[in-house]
Amino acid sequence: MKNFLRIAPYFIIILLLGILIGIKMNNFFPLSENKKQAKKIADILEITQELYVDSVNSKKMTEDAIKGIFSRLDPHTVYIDADEQKNSEEELSGNFEGIGIEFQIVNDSITVVSPITGGPSQLAGIMPGDRIIKIDGSNAVGLVNKEVIKKLRGQKGTSVELLIYRPSTKYLSSFKIIRDQINLFSIDVSLMFDKEIGYINLTRFSESTFDEMQNALQDLNSKGMKKLIFDLRNNPGGLLKQAAMVADLFIDGNKLVVSTKARIKDFNEELRAVEKYPYENTPLIILVNGGSASASEIVAGAIQDWDRGLIVGETTFGKGLVQHPVQLSDGSAVRITIAKYFTPSGREIQRSYKDKNEYYKEVLQREEVDAENLKHSLENDSLKPKYKTMNDRTVFGGGGITPDYIVESNKISHYSYELMRHNVYYKFVRDFLDRKGNALRELYKNNLKKFAEEFTVSEKLLDQFQRFAEKLDVKFDQIGFLQDKESIRIRLKALIARDLYNNKGWYFIMLKNDRQFQKAIHLFSEAQNFMQKQNDEK
Repeated sequence: MKNFLRIAPYFIIILLLGILIGIKMNNFFPLSENKKQAKKIADILEITQELYVDSVNSKKMTEDAIKGIFSRLDPHTVYIDADEQKNSEEELSGNFEGIGIEFQIVNDSITVVSPITGGPSQLAGIMPGDRIIKIDGSNAVGLVNKEVIKKLRGQKGTSVELLIYRPSTKYLSSFKIIRDQINLFSIDVSLMFDKEIGYINLTRFSESTFDEMQNALQDLNSKGMKKLIFDLRNNPGGLLKQAAMVADLFIDGNKLVVSTKARIKDFNEELRAVEKYPYENTPLIILVNGGSASASEIVAGAIQDWDRGLIVGETTFGKGLVQHPVQLSDGSAVRITIAKYFTPSGREIQRSYKDKNEYYKEVLQREEVDAENLKHSLENDSLKPKYKTMNDRTVFGGGGITPDYIVESNKISHYSYELMRHNVYYKFVRDFLDRKGNALRELYKNNLKKFAEEFTVSEKLLDQFQRFAEKLDVKFDQIGFLQDKESIRIRLKALIARDLYNNKGWYFIMLKNDRQFQKAIHLFSEAQNFMQKQNDEK
């Protein structure tokens, strides 16, 4: 102890010298500009926390500060909180753990829209239309979506007990369901529309997309597919490499699919069609609209630039920026734009985002009318840069993918809009099927074609629908009703078909009244001409 007391003053002197040297060194090697600004933000947060008149939420203030920083950048560089990031990861990975149902809250009741195919709920016997009354013994009536998801999702292998009311039998039944991994499919449906035309609707580009596409194409091929309509409408994008692999299914040779250019050279990339597939000569039409973005535009742009098929519908969103996700320590993340992508002809797809307030509005405010646009002459007055396709057609950059045939989507009256806004279609069909569902299943069994040909939404049923809507505060509008009568009839039939035959039933009926799809099926001779020109040049 005496020895320590003798040397203690030297320790103090050394410590003071260290502090002094540190201060001097800090003056010698000043903080970088970035560190200075970061320290400034941290100081402001600390001062506000200590001195502000009311208590403040430092976490929310930090998140607001991050959002403020990103507001000066492009619209797609964003901050994502931990919950949102978890959901995003599940979407891109294509799976989560839970019981596997789609549901809606109708009149405060959890109503099963559909059990996910092959999931634990379907295997346990849960059916469309079932009402979940209790979850693990607790009342489930009146829960909101977020609460339902929290209660039903959970670790694989754990169980949840549901008390179910089934209106068709008027019985209460208890189901013990073991949670499992639930696959989120990228493909909503693949089907043969007729003996020759295959149809695939792709909703996202996730880790499983390419495998799903291969399986769907093999299945359609085995059923006699000679032509394909590939629906990318309202597909917001996803993984860039998956988009390139999907495009490779249809593009031959070692052709460029997409390139990325960045400030940091490591992010520069060229993705090519490297594999040979049996679909490279299948006549192809791609459907797009203003909701088709990013990875969807990569596929559509490559097909258009190589004149491999036709693009039909409405001009795509116009997102040509590549984001890199960076996970933060608290589970939140940022997506930083690291590069721009370009189609094979060199087109930049990204729209201007100088006015960020108008960036999203612009898509909603577009007005396009039906027109043949193979030579893209409709864009001739544009100031956008021009590029050439494989067959020497002019296309334009800087504003998404403009279709070769512009076709407006089905327009609806304000009356139809109100019907959808109040969820009248689903509520009415659910009520109808609670009473008639078993009889329809027995009559049509697994025969979708028979249902499509024989079942009709009668005038009597339409009158009932009309009165049902009025009870839900949707005032009857005769002009709107007469204008949309056939589309209302088809939508009701499609919802009934969905209950009987899942998504295949919904799409098979709805496509019959889909203007863009119906136009596409009459354009295959033009798509085949594209293929012939390609083959002649080989």
